[in-house]
Amino acid sequence: MSGEISMIGSVILALFLAGYLGQQYLPPPTPKVIGLDLGTTFCSVGVFHPGSGEVEVIEDEQGRKSIPSAVSFTATGVLAGHEAADLADRNPQNTIYDAKRFIGKIFELEVLEQESIRYPFKVINNNGSAEFLISTNRTFSVSPEFIGSRLLLKLRKMAERQLGVLIQKAVISVPAEFDERQRNYTVRAANLAGLEVLRVINEPTAAALAYGLHKVDVFNVLVVDLGGGTLDVSLLNKQGGMFLTRAMAGNNKLGGQDFSQRLLQYTIKRVQQEFGVPPTLKEDIYHLRQAVEAAKINLTLQPSVTLRVPLHLQTHSSSGTPEGAAPAPVLFQDVITRELFEELNEDLFQKILAPVKTVLAEGHLEKENVDEVVLVGGSTRIPRIRRLISEYFGKEPNTSVDPDLAVVTGVAIQAGIMGGSWPLQVSAIEIPNRHLRKTNFS
Repeated sequence: MSGEISMIGSVILALFLAGYLGQQYLPPPTPKVIGLDLGTTFCSVGVFHPGSGEVEVIEDEQGRKSIPSAVSFTATGVLAGHEAADLADRNPQNTIYDAKRFIGKIFELEVLEQESIRYPFKVINNNGSAEFLISTNRTFSVSPEFIGSRLLLKLRKMAERQLGVLIQKAVISVPAEFDERQRNYTVRAANLAGLEVLRVINEPTAAALAYGLHKVDVFNVLVVDLGGGTLDVSLLNKQGGMFLTRAMAGNNKLGGQDFSQRLLQYTIKRVQQEFGVPPTLKEDIYHLRQAVEAAKINLTLQPSVTLRVPLHLQTHSSSGTPEGAAPAPVLFQDVITRELFEELNEDLFQKILAPVKTVLAEGHLEKENVDEVVLVGGSTRIPRIRRLISEYFGKEPNTSVDPDLAVVTGVAIQAGIMGGSWPLQVSAIEIPNRHLRKTNFS
């Protein structure tokens, strides 16, 4: 009997040794479950690599780690990501963006009409659901989940190109305030892209995973997610590996696009002051918008930037231009300082604190009792915003993770867990709060 026990022990020891040696010397398996962040303005895909335990956010052919959440329809095909965004000014009626705002939602007719005013494409009502009217060589409508599926298909193809394997399974993130219908329609978008969704994870929980908060001793976590078009603030309680979303608030009409728009409006006034006329050509507005967006990004690192934009203005001196010919270009130059940018947007920046205060009040928590403040979304790179949050809480927010990639990093970690990758992480479990409602300051 003792000999049999000894033999079983030897077999178990050999198996452990074989597993250890396999992990040390055999190439790790290729990950086959991807993590997807389908954002309002940008989306990304990541994978958790077994063995190294590292997350890779997958790049496109030009080395970019995210793609615009835009889909453009032409007479010859459907484009997604950067290719679609490049057509936004030339094909505005058929280039759809912000589809995430509509996915799975039921609208009253008046509300949908009010929402659609801000877009150059046509939004129609189909029994309470939003659809987008497309007119190329024919006229047809597409659903928000179809738009999402084209973006997810693009991300899936990027992952397959990088990993060299067929990808059929994924974990996907959604805003914490998404109801069951919105979550189901997001899953439907993934299914249309040929993906089986193993789990849907809340974006604040994904961010907490990215920051490693599931493995450290913290209890109250505040997540400030400020992207291109929306602000979401979530208060999480963590016990062990479980997260409970305790309170939510936000502003679905506040983000980086609004800060850029303020700077664009200022720039248009400066053009008129210098040349006597405002820019009116679509190409001029497009080039100014691109220059302003680049300036906003550069001002996160530099105290000032110089705008240099060639414009084809319809000035008095161009009145003699032959009919049909474009006016001769003029060069608009201006120095934009960080102080000017902050002054133009100070009232918008102050709006960030309103949902922060609401979340703390609804969560019955004093700001001094927040253990960790984490920043998510590219707009949280803006120094004034970081300073504002730091001054309010009396401590520096956690910025150890790239805010643009925090959500996709966390989703990729969860995808690795679902795929059984080693070294295994502690899985974050979300406790559903059925009675939670989001306060919106739009």
